[in-house]
Amino acid sequence: MTFYSCRKVVGMDGHAVVVGGGIGGLAGALALHRSGWRVTVLERAPELRELGAGLTLMSNALRGLDALGVGPAIRAHGRVDGPGGLRTRTGRWLSRVEAAGMTGQLGTTMLGIHRADLHGILRDALPPGTLRTDAEVLDVTTGPDGARVRHRRHSEPTTLAADLVVGADGLRSTVRSRLWPDAAAPVYAGATAWRAAIGWTDPLPTAVSWGPAAEFGMVPLGGGRVYWYGAVTAPAGGRAPDELAAAREHFGDWHDPVPALLAATAPEQVLRHDLYHLATPLPSYVHGRVVLLGDAAHAMTPYLGQGAAQAIEDAVTLGAACAGGPAHLDTALDRYDRERRPRTQALARASARAGRYGQQLRHPVAVAFRDTLIRLTPSAMALRQAARYADWHPPLPEPATDRSARPW
Repeated sequence: MTFYSCRKVVGMDGHAVVVGGGIGGLAGALALHRSGWRVTVLERAPELRELGAGLTLMSNALRGLDALGVGPAIRAHGRVDGPGGLRTRTGRWLSRVEAAGMTGQLGTTMLGIHRADLHGILRDALPPGTLRTDAEVLDVTTGPDGARVRHRRHSEPTTLAADLVVGADGLRSTVRSRLWPDAAAPVYAGATAWRAAIGWTDPLPTAVSWGPAAEFGMVPLGGGRVYWYGAVTAPAGGRAPDELAAAREHFGDWHDPVPALLAATAPEQVLRHDLYHLATPLPSYVHGRVVLLGDAAHAMTPYLGQGAAQAIEDAVTLGAACAGGPAHLDTALDRYDRERRPRTQALARASARAGRYGQQLRHPVAVAFRDTLIRLTPSAMALRQAARYADWHPPLPEPATDRSARPW
């Protein structure tokens, strides 16, 4: 495990306000705290909790979490993925990946973890009093000497002054809408998805199965649980009285163990969300003393499984860039934008392409051609492609003078 040295400027006393208490916001707050900043996190929800089911962390995300000092706790709560790959809806394997090959290419196997576990570990790593729930941000302004966040907490209007404001408030970011008014709105990606995390003790591969305009995935999690999801091409806004029944209608006749997973799911465990993304890239992630992170900056489709990982990368990079304190903030934010924008926007484009040739592909001839091509592709080549997306290492902190050593 690698840890990166981070040094706190003596007497720095910088204050950062992070808008949004999701995975990206908490990771950003932790990165800044470990760089010596005093941090306040504003979360709109009355309780700070992460909804959702599960996710897969590839090596880039795990390296970022190691840099934040929470890697061991994440591994203790997650489940290291074993063999996996791609299948058709009938169960025929198109591509299989063994854990040893994955470790050789990616530096580690992937890890499945419940989103709530990851969220809780990040939350508990922050100092007491950092988080403020029931805080609805109304406006953000920025000037040469800092920024101000106007918000309503417990029905009372409040304004916070900060040296730095981090917009980590998701797909429909208030921070982005206030300071990037010309940014294009999120776009429907053409698919809706059901997902759930359920108790399951039988061995399962980490696998994705494709049918015409449909995809089903399963990821073993820690604690005797498994995460499953099913996505189909559909008009936006569709809802069913019983979402589990709707998922069964689409996937109930797929290969084993898909029907058994659905049968083991209670209706109240099922979440349904339409998939949206920022199809038009932002020209910058920085506006004055305000910076965007995670989905607020580059919400992408889920087809590469990199959404949470990119938010974690953003957080670690921001913390390293800002290690010099408020006096060096302009240079730090320029560094953050230069390092993060090209990578995240390239990944967002690649994820959109992956959806077009994966879950969204419908025509039988096109599906047959794709499946044949995948079967003929050596697994080592497929792993090299995945390794390209996970090829990231935490940056070193920005140099500064008069510091005392402090580990990340």
